[in-house]
Amino acid sequence: MAVDLFAGIPVSDYDAALSWYRRLLGSPPAFIPNDAEAVWELAEHRYLYIEHRPGHAGHALHTLFVDDLDARVAGITNRGLDPVRRETYANGVRKVTYQDPDGNEIGLGGPPVE
Repeated sequence: MAVDLFAGIPVSDYDAALSWYRRLLGSPPAFIPNDAEAVWELAEHRYLYIEHRPGHAGHALHTLFVDDLDARVAGITNRGLDPVRRETYANGVRKVTYQDPDGNEIGLGGPPVE
């Protein structure tokens, strides 16, 4: 059974969010289906999208687990965004959390440092 994932993030200011997510993800959207949504393909069949929904903005919590956490965080920093929180769990797994202009939280998790 094939499964595609679309993880949505409601935003109050579409243009500000579009700019912020371009910097976070390091690319323009893969496609823009209409004037209220923008979609990034993070991996095959795995998408993250923003949608202009002012009454719902600020409540999303998404975490992406990546194998190159340090390189991704460095790239995001070079694009002008800084994390709001860095954590290392007891098992060594690391998480870096970013907050968009509405307060939506996007975390990047990574394996323990070897």
